[in-house]
Amino acid sequence: MENYKKAGVNIEEGYETIKRIKEMTKKTHTRGVLNNLGSFAGMLELNQIKNPVLISGTDGVGTKLEIAFKQEIYDTVGIDCVAMCVNDIICHGASPLFFLDYIACGQLKSEIAAQIVKGICDGCVEAGCALLGGETAEMPGFYETGKYDIAGFAVGVVEKDEIINGERLKIGDVLIGLASNGLHSNGFSLVRHLIKDYECEFQDEPIWKELLKPTRIYVKPMQEVIKKHCVKAIAHITGGGLYENIPRMSSTPFTYNVEKDKIPYNPIFDYISAFGVNEKNMFSTFNMGVGLVMVVDPVEADETCRTLEENGEKAFILGTVEDGGKGVCLI
Repeated sequence: MENYKKAGVNIEEGYETIKRIKEMTKKTHTRGVLNNLGSFAGMLELNQIKNPVLISGTDGVGTKLEIAFKQEIYDTVGIDCVAMCVNDIICHGASPLFFLDYIACGQLKSEIAAQIVKGICDGCVEAGCALLGGETAEMPGFYETGKYDIAGFAVGVVEKDEIINGERLKIGDVLIGLASNGLHSNGFSLVRHLIKDYECEFQDEPIWKELLKPTRIYVKPMQEVIKKHCVKAIAHITGGGLYENIPRMSSTPFTYNVEKDKIPYNPIFDYISAFGVNEKNMFSTFNMGVGLVMVVDPVEADETCRTLEENGEKAFILGTVEDGGKGVCLI
């Protein structure tokens, strides 16, 4: 007798996955969540917002997944997936409300899917948003057995008159950087091209441990900064590095002078550049130690850094906004 299981889709494994993750998702529930996992759609009530604007973001983890699954480490990439979405949302001053995930694979293993979702739940808790639902798609013959793809979608909210969009930037404003904890989730196609042995030593440990550090989630520290200071623009440093992402903060063409010596040293970037990647390509591919950049008035710069440090971030004055429309200039 022909059935779905003979075609490669194990419905029972799907049921087991839901069973495993149902309790996990409850710890992410925030004020306003109206239903539990298992409905056709997630529900969340908006509270205490006079003129709400919804801010959305979607992203994936990219080829970093290949390293994670080769090492059989499944939860950290779930954190990455959340971070890539919610860090984009905070760039416009919005607080993340909820997150949805999409997991696709060739053959579903409930214990692996549960570990991925555990990481997603951990990321949602750190970002203060609810995991309202998701989709697990088993597609035999399309994805190889053992291969998974992960993507996410997040929605946040901000009062309309509090949107951060770079309109108030002016010459002389100060760039403040927040340190990354490594590569985050970008540039891994190049990393995988250069590094073939993930067991090779890096700072007395196998390098895969460095490569799989999850992306920092900057939401809660940035919420504190936005409450206390006038933040004019924010950029999440992802694919394209400093060169591409800093100019996205404003529609006005400025020159952004970035002082390289102000960026905290992180040895993973020297390790990669030693393969023969020049400075231009490094700064165009990786975050180079800067996970987030914001712009404030010069008189607020020191206090803003202090607020960030009080909230657990390594903050530093990175440069200035200047005239000329040259984009990012490393000095």
